[in-house]
Amino acid sequence: MRVVVDYDLCESNAVCMAVAPEVFEVRDDDFLYVLQDVPPDDLRDKVTEAAARCPKQAITVED
Repeated sequence: MRVVVDYDLCESNAVCMAVAPEVFEVRDDDFLYVLQDVPPDDLRDKVTEAAARCPKQAITVED
């Protein structure tokens, strides 16, 4: 699994961080950072939920 973020769409609203803080982080500079672009499979459910809840649909999960 690979996490891909379209930063042109991303608004750094931290919804993904609330769902999967192990993978996503919005820092003090108000930018989203992907902490693990290839997260372990045990985080699949969280990452998939984070992608689904993204208001701008800026997150893609690739297999």
